Amino acid sequence: MKRKEFLRARKLEAIIFIIAVVTIFSYIGYNMGTANMFNTIMRTAHDLLVNTVFYIMAICVISGAFGKLLIEFGVVRLLESLLSPLMRPIFNLPGVASLGALMTFFSDNPAIISLAEDKKFKSYFKDYELVSLANFGTAFGMGLIVITFMIGNQYFLSTFIGFGGAVIGAIVSTRLMQYLVKGKIKKESEREFVAKEKYISFKSRGSIGQRFLNAVLDGGKQGVDLGLAIIPGVLIISTFIMLITFGAKDSIIGYQGLAYEGVPILPGIGQYFSFIFKILFGFENPELIAFPITSLGAVGAALSLVKAFMTKNIITGNEIAVFTAMGMCWSGYLSTHTAMLDALNKRYLTSRALFSHTIGGLSAGISAHYLYVLYKTIFL
Repeated sequence: MKRKEFLRARKLEAIIFIIAVVTIFSYIGYNMGTANMFNTIMRTAHDLLVNTVFYIMAICVISGAFGKLLIEFGVVRLLESLLSPLMRPIFNLPGVASLGALMTFFSDNPAIISLAEDKKFKSYFKDYELVSLANFGTAFGMGLIVITFMIGNQYFLSTFIGFGGAVIGAIVSTRLMQYLVKGKIKKESEREFVAKEKYISFKSRGSIGQRFLNAVLDGGKQGVDLGLAIIPGVLIISTFIMLITFGAKDSIIGYQGLAYEGVPILPGIGQYFSFIFKILFGFENPELIAFPITSLGAVGAALSLVKAFMTKNIITGNEIAVFTAMGMCWSGYLSTHTAMLDALNKRYLTSRALFSHTIGGLSAGISAHYLYVLYKTIFL
């Protein structure tokens, strides 16, 4: 009986999926023309690959090499010692957690798991604190890449205001997660916080020149891997998001099957909530909600939207601050949180982690907007 119910559910799922896909693409094809729709999809994906993915990959390679050098020559350890006193009062985490923030900042979300699986590292934490590392690390994931990308587009101050918003989002997400899971983990598995060592050590071998070369090449290779990993997200998610965000390039001629054309479904929905986005994030255009929505699944894909917004001249310093904050804080958490909690053997806490991080990302965006407004009020 159970097998029959399972098969019936699978059939129903398949039918719903087919209806949804056919409905969406039939509507888009009806408005654009079927040939134009497929041409737009292919040309948008190709342009994203050539002009966005390779640009982000270059940033990944350079930042990966730079981050590896900072680790190899002790800068990360130095930063850890400076940040450690702030961790307990701000994040309610032991000082060594700062190492996790630095590792994810210079690479990506899963870097925190490689630390959390280390027995020596785990000994610093109570269990509910250890679980909250998934939220804490994600809030800084791909941070260097996001910041470098935004600064590369001539937005320096707004980017660092956004970084401040991301830190606020990290505080909200981490502490909320701790509050939601404390007492939900078996009591006998909890350990009191005992600082056994001041630092986590990194062993290095070879001459300075050899270590420099190895760090640069290893970090660059990790950057290439990360750049390759974002290709599916950028090409699939961003292409679809743009297809339901932008309209025809030329309103007189109509659809031509060009890259970045589409049917503005998302802005149409966003119009009904535009007053909320205006209050929370200061967004003047409903199209801009595409960035935070895309950040839920892949921040690399979300970054590809920035240039399209800049081309349409609908982006200002405020939007860059909000995008930086939400892009960093969320950084594709929907696609990584389950795997991260699996690695910690705490999958049953996934829903709490996702809820906490959703609130944290919204807090990051709101904070960045009002920090930017405060800056403009005082200095401009």
